[in-house]
Amino acid sequence: MPTMSRHRVVLFGLTLSFYLTIVVAVLATSWLVAFDWQVMFFRPYQQWPEIHAFLDYWVVLGQRGPTAVMVTAWLGWRSWRQHTLRPLLMFGTALLLLNATVGAAKYGMGRAGPHYATLIGSNEMWQGGDIFPSGHTANAVVTWGILAYLASTPRARRWLSAVSAVISLSVGLTTVYLGTHWLSDVLLGWAAGLLILLALPWCEPLVAKIEARILAVRDRVWSGRSRAGSPATPLPAPAPARSREPVGATRSTARPSALLPQGPHTPRTPVSPAGSRRPEGARATARAAATNPQRA
Repeated sequence: MPTMSRHRVVLFGLTLSFYLTIVVAVLATSWLVAFDWQVMFFRPYQQWPEIHAFLDYWVVLGQRGPTAVMVTAWLGWRSWRQHTLRPLLMFGTALLLLNATVGAAKYGMGRAGPHYATLIGSNEMWQGGDIFPSGHTANAVVTWGILAYLASTPRARRWLSAVSAVISLSVGLTTVYLGTHWLSDVLLGWAAGLLILLALPWCEPLVAKIEARILAVRDRVWSGRSRAGSPATPLPAPAPARSREPVGATRSTARPSALLPQGPHTPRTPVSPAGSRRPEGARATARAAATNPQRA
């Protein structure tokens, strides 16, 4: 996560000084305004008409609607993969700052564009226009620069910084070629977009708090839905209590009274049979052997 280092603070101060210098130079109708008129009279779109059709499409890379949709789709995928809302929230914060600062400057100074200029050599300020600074240029700087700002590796940050610089520079010059902006509009647009990118680390703590609150609300909603959707599980019935018998106690073997016949009952006592259990034939043979031992 980028931090507001001393190097970044110095760059922010230098960019802000450049921004104010451009505004003062235009308000004072300095040499910069004269150079704007020279470029306008040069009419680049007439000098190189063969690239006009291509640049009509290329300038869309600085248009807020299409670029916001493309970058939002990419950052949304990154947020889903990384399980964080920071990419989307930082992009939303950058667009909010862009609309607030650039929009206020546009309508506050009300500069008219080259196609609507009324007096040669004038700065065309407070004429009801909305081109100072260039919105296409500032939007290109912020929209493509946010990808470099949110890059996860230094190598990706360097490559994306180079790509965003090429796109923002070319989009700004394309608006000058098409005659929709003065050159000073583009210079101020570059400075306005760079100021927003440099100031984003100041917004990181607020974005982190907003992300934490959104995720907490999401967790509460999901937990409430899961509780409402799951059926209530009945508690298991308690096991019947077992009667504990004292040690040494014997269980009663008497049958229930319902199974016994009616009437008094006496306990039976086992009786051993009297006499010998030998069969009759065996006893007679034994007596004969006893009376006549010789015969036996």
